[in-house]
Amino acid sequence: MIKNNQSVLNRLHVVLDAIVILTSYFLAYWLQFYYLGNAPSLFPYLDRGIWPACFVAIFLFYNAVFSLYQPKRVMGRRLEASNVVKANVLGMATIILILYIWIKQIPYAEHFSRMFAFWFAIINSILTIAERNCLRIGLMFMRRRGFNLKHILLIGYSRAAEGFIDRVNSNPQWGYKIRGILDDKRERGEEYKGVKVIGSTDNLDMLLSFNRLDEIIITLGLEDYKNLEQIVNSCEKSGVHTKFVPDYNNIIPTKPYTEDLLGMPVIHIRHVPLTNGWNKLIKRTMDVVGSFLAIILFSPVMLVTAILVKATSPGPLIFTQERVGLHNRPFKMYKFRSMGVQSRKEEAKGWTTKNDPRVTSVGKIIRKTSIDELPQLFNVLKGDMSLVGPRPERPQYVEKFKEEIPRYMVKHQVRPGMTGWAQVNGFRGDTSIRGRIEHDLYYIENWTIGFDIKILILTVFKGFINKNAY
Repeated sequence: MIKNNQSVLNRLHVVLDAIVILTSYFLAYWLQFYYLGNAPSLFPYLDRGIWPACFVAIFLFYNAVFSLYQPKRVMGRRLEASNVVKANVLGMATIILILYIWIKQIPYAEHFSRMFAFWFAIINSILTIAERNCLRIGLMFMRRRGFNLKHILLIGYSRAAEGFIDRVNSNPQWGYKIRGILDDKRERGEEYKGVKVIGSTDNLDMLLSFNRLDEIIITLGLEDYKNLEQIVNSCEKSGVHTKFVPDYNNIIPTKPYTEDLLGMPVIHIRHVPLTNGWNKLIKRTMDVVGSFLAIILFSPVMLVTAILVKATSPGPLIFTQERVGLHNRPFKMYKFRSMGVQSRKEEAKGWTTKNDPRVTSVGKIIRKTSIDELPQLFNVLKGDMSLVGPRPERPQYVEKFKEEIPRYMVKHQVRPGMTGWAQVNGFRGDTSIRGRIEHDLYYIENWTIGFDIKILILTVFKGFINKNAY
């Protein structure tokens, strides 16, 4: 059973990481002093094995801090790689700090190269990620052949149970083996995608007594939560690790998180990283600096566009339109005017269609290339918008969509953006509003500064030219 193997696997992980750290140590020495420069004595870097032992201890410690020794059957490669890099950056900073503070107390510390620590962190990150991917591939190979499996029992037949089974069936590399479902309302033998109902919850104590299960997953339907306390007590009494998958996907269909309120768990229906003050400050700083630099960079393009718009069509240079932004507040969004001057009634008729007669000859070009959006850099600078975020809509469409599309209004929990995750995935112009909202919600709940940078890069390569812009 997996519970007997996990501790062995964890020890193996630590030993392999220690070997990688020592290997990286000597590779960094070779790179810094043999490949890139003159080789000094190796003695200060060995010093009775003190320095290599310190490196091993410090970097293993940070690996543990970043949860790199916990079971991670469902941890993605990118998350693990990110944690490895974080551990190495902090480890390198710790080494340099130690050298700085105790340089006179530590033997040979004055001869220790800071660049050596830098090269070590890079090499160790690369080798550790490679080592863990090799181990991951080996475990996946074993699990697909029936070894290193985690035996699981589901309690409750519900949408949560079906969703769990779907994910397990789609990911055999996780090594989950679902032994069956206990449910009080379903007939014995009834099954879902190969997983059968093997009894009622009254059989739980008997099955637990066999001690052949690694985990219990409670997947009760909402109507059966009255039995939850009794079931949890039975599972805790047996000592089997127990997890709870709530059956509220139709009510809270996104990623919630829990806050500890003096010992009382409070479930936030939606995790929005940009409600955090530090995250808001980072994003706003990037918006101000990025929009200011972009205004300077694109000023020649905006100047030429302004001349062409004024020369080819009478009317104002900048078209302003009311849109709904952060916290449902309206603001005036700027664009280069790409249509003839219209009355408010004509303007409110609807989206632009293919071969729309209202669009000018210059307007067709600047709409197709998204040049008409460049004045929104000033919206970003003012704070009405962000470089990246859900695209804002006009008030009449907001009123319409909030009644038709569940969770539509969630997009207003963050600043609207000039570009967004939906736009770089093709949801621009006359495309599915539901698809757009799904991508917007994913962005809102998974925001990182790296995600913003990724979207900006994708915008450069495939976001400017819009086949749906008429």
